[in-house]
Amino acid sequence: MHFDFGFYSSLLLITFSQGIIYSLLLFKKAIQTQNKSNYWLSLFVFLCSLYIAPWMLGFAGWYDNQPYRDFMFYVPFQHLFFIGPVIFFYTQSLLNPAFKFHRKQFFHLLPGVMYLVYNLIIYVYDKIILKDYYFYQNGIDKDFDQWYQITGQASMVVYFILTIRYYNLYRRLIVQLASNADAMLFKWIKNYLIAFLIMILLPYFFEIFNYFFPNPNEYKEGWWFYLFFSLVLYYIAVTGYSNSVHTKIGFEMSVFDKKPILLLSENTKDLNIENNTIDIEYETFIESISDEVIQWKIKIEDLIQQDKLYQNPELSLTEVSKKLQTNTSVISKAINQGFQMNFNDFINNYRIEAVKVMFQNGEHKKSTLLGIAYDCGFNSKATFNRAFKKNTNYSPKEYLNMI
Repeated sequence: MHFDFGFYSSLLLITFSQGIIYSLLLFKKAIQTQNKSNYWLSLFVFLCSLYIAPWMLGFAGWYDNQPYRDFMFYVPFQHLFFIGPVIFFYTQSLLNPAFKFHRKQFFHLLPGVMYLVYNLIIYVYDKIILKDYYFYQNGIDKDFDQWYQITGQASMVVYFILTIRYYNLYRRLIVQLASNADAMLFKWIKNYLIAFLIMILLPYFFEIFNYFFPNPNEYKEGWWFYLFFSLVLYYIAVTGYSNSVHTKIGFEMSVFDKKPILLLSENTKDLNIENNTIDIEYETFIESISDEVIQWKIKIEDLIQQDKLYQNPELSLTEVSKKLQTNTSVISKAINQGFQMNFNDFINNYRIEAVKVMFQNGEHKKSTLLGIAYDCGFNSKATFNRAFKKNTNYSPKEYLNMI
């Protein structure tokens, strides 16, 4: 097989091959763990690796030699209409174990499919019917047509916005469902979204750079963009492969409307699922609350205090509602309106009060602050410090100095 090894082709070959390898490793991991999100990340890394291929193979001499030239012309490598939807689906599958790819989601992939059909039509007409170049008379790869690059980049921007919207809705949901919300917000998601944003902004950065510092050799000038793109891809592939976080709370929600979110956790299968919804658009301050909310407020306080449920670091709203033999919608409303806070803050306040009691009893002289925090239901030092500061306006050490 023809391949001109040189500085430009060899460096991109390394990043391209690493991308393909990590795509296969993620696919293997998905099969072993049955984690759907790894399938989507594997596909994303594979598509981004293909995106690099034309520039790598171009420097390797494929555009200058047959039959490689025709192969480069008629095989689409840059699937810009697929990259955005795939990262959108990856985020959903990572945050929501109940996420499934249904027929209604297929319309997200329709532009990418149409581009594949467009390339197939070009191949059939040129190579089978006409047996000569018609669409490729100008000798320019269709992957680099201006209309395709512009609309493809626009597609990636749209799906980046949708992904941010979905993640923000999830963040507002999880603080109402889990007492360990901080652990379920996943730093990895923020990191790969920043990396994806860098991928989107790279073309515009190089356009601005080239405007002020023009280079007569546009082909070598474009190589730097693909090198930086491949480095960002390599970061996503490596860190994504090592990521092991996942959620256990399934739900249904839409990024296009403000309907209450339907919970689909297996733990709620014996409850009234029709009313098992969470409204994340609730008002944070209500002057008067109903008698029903007051009654549930008393029941919730008694349960949390008597059973010391706050000591469970993974306590969820579903578990509380199950113990009180009602649905999560009722308990969520009672906490939001009755206590004027979300479930996460509500449980953390009980944990902080328990920590204060242990401080008063001198437990900090026998145990570490982190040990006390764990005994009271916290599962990380950062969450403990943040919750303590929010509750008392002091850090744990400052508070101890005061008492």
